[in-house]
Amino acid sequence: MIKVMVVDDDKLVRKGLISAMPWQNFDMEVVGEASNGEKALEFLESNAVDLLLTDLAMPVMSGIELIKRVRQEFTHIYIVVLTLHQDFEYIQEALRLGAIDYIAKVQLEKERFEEVLERIYNRIAQEQKRATNLNEVYTSDRGYALLSLNKDVGDYWIDEWCEHANQLMIEVDSNLWLWTQPVEQSSELWLESLTQEVNTKSGWALINLIGLYGRPHKDVHRWLREYREKDFFYDYDLDSSMGPILLQEWGCLRQVQSEKSINDLKEQWSSYEWIYQDSLFKHHIDALKMMRLPQAKLFGLLYTLIDKWNLLFYPVSLVKIQLLDSFDFWYQVDEWLINTRNMIRNAMDKPTFSQEVMESIVKAVYIAQEEMNQQITAVNIAKRVNMSRSYFSQCFKEIVGMNFGDYLRQVRIEKAKMFLLYTNKTILWIAENVGYMDEKYFSRTFREQTDMLPSKYRQTLGTGRDMSDK
Repeated sequence: MIKVMVVDDDKLVRKGLISAMPWQNFDMEVVGEASNGEKALEFLESNAVDLLLTDLAMPVMSGIELIKRVRQEFTHIYIVVLTLHQDFEYIQEALRLGAIDYIAKVQLEKERFEEVLERIYNRIAQEQKRATNLNEVYTSDRGYALLSLNKDVGDYWIDEWCEHANQLMIEVDSNLWLWTQPVEQSSELWLESLTQEVNTKSGWALINLIGLYGRPHKDVHRWLREYREKDFFYDYDLDSSMGPILLQEWGCLRQVQSEKSINDLKEQWSSYEWIYQDSLFKHHIDALKMMRLPQAKLFGLLYTLIDKWNLLFYPVSLVKIQLLDSFDFWYQVDEWLINTRNMIRNAMDKPTFSQEVMESIVKAVYIAQEEMNQQITAVNIAKRVNMSRSYFSQCFKEIVGMNFGDYLRQVRIEKAKMFLLYTNKTILWIAENVGYMDEKYFSRTFREQTDMLPSKYRQTLGTGRDMSDK
C-alpha cells in the first residue's frame, strides 16, 4: 500500500483531492494532510509516508523549501507537485530537486482522476525499477542520451516514441534520457528512426556515448547530469553535429583552474594585440574555451574584461562594448567575441590614419592605463610606439580628442576617484599609485579637475560605500 500525504494551504483543495481521488484503485491510501511545509515535516517525523503531494505556493514554508527538506531527511518519499498555474520555472526547479511529476490543478477539472493517479503510479513504478537497476552495470559499450536544450517540462513525446519503437529508455533526470544501443540487427534502422524523430522536435539534442561497458548505472547517470550542467555548454554547436562522447574523457575535460591561470588569461585579453592579430585572437578564444569555466565564473570574467576594453578602446573608437543578457552555449560566446572584435576594428578604421598609426595610438592608451603610477611623458611614449614626438602628439589629439598629457591626467584622476571611494588608503598612497610623487601637487590637480580636495571628495561621495581595501 502506497501511503499518501497531501499538503496545500487551501483546505477545500485538500479535502477535494482526498475525497474525490480513487486512491484504492491504485493501491494508495491517504494517511495525512497539512496546510504548510512546517506542519508537513512534523507529521513526517512520526508517520510513515511513501508519496507526498505538495503545493508550491504556501505560507510559512514554500513547497520548494519543503521538497529540499524532504529530499534531505526522507529520501525514500516520492514527491508530486501541485500547482495552480503551469509556472514552468518553479516546476522545473521542483523536478530538478527530485519531484517525479507535477499536477496542474486546472487539469483536475478537465481530465479524469484515474488518469492522473495512473500516471503517478507508473512514475513510482519507473522510479522503483530505476533504483533497483542503479547498481547494475552496462553490458553494452554504446548508448545515447537525449536532452532538452531549453529545459521545457511536460513534453511526453519521448514516452510515446519509446512505446512505438519498443525500446527501454531511462529518465536520468528531468528531460534527460538514456538508453543503450539495441543488439538486434535493426539497431541502425532504430537509430536512424530516432535521429529523424529528434530532428522534427525543436529544442532537443541527441548525444552519442561510448565507453559504457562495465560501468554502474548510477555512475553513468551522475556523469550525465554533471555533463549536462557543465560541459554540454561548451560542446554543443547549433550548426554542427557533436562527435561521440567517450566517458573516460569526461574527467579530463574539466580541470580545476587556479586563480593564477585565470588571471594570466585575463591579462592576455586585457591587452590590445588581439584586435589586429588573427592568430592571437584565435589562440585567446581557444584558451578560454579549454578552461571550461563554470558559466557564472565565465560571465564574471567577461564583465571584468568589458570594463577593461571600454577603458582601452573607447577613447579611440567611441564604441561602448556591452555583454548580452545571457549565453545558452559556448558557440554564442564565440560569436559575441568575434562580433565585438569586428565592431571595434570597424570603429577604429579611420580613412585619414593607417592601421599602424591606429595600433600605435591604442598602444599609447594601453600604456597610460597600465603604467599611470610611473613617470611617463609623451616623449618616451612616442619612442615606445615608434613615432616622432610631433606626429605622435598630432595623431593622438586628433584620434582621442585631447593631447596625451591631458589624457594621462584624466586617467590618473579617474583611478584616484576609485581609490578614494572604494578603499581606505591614505591620500599619499593614492597619489603615489596614480603617478604623483608630491601629495600637495596631487591634491591641487585633483581639485582643479573635480572642484574638491581628495579628502572632501571621499567624505562627500564615499558615504555608505564599501571602504575595505580592494
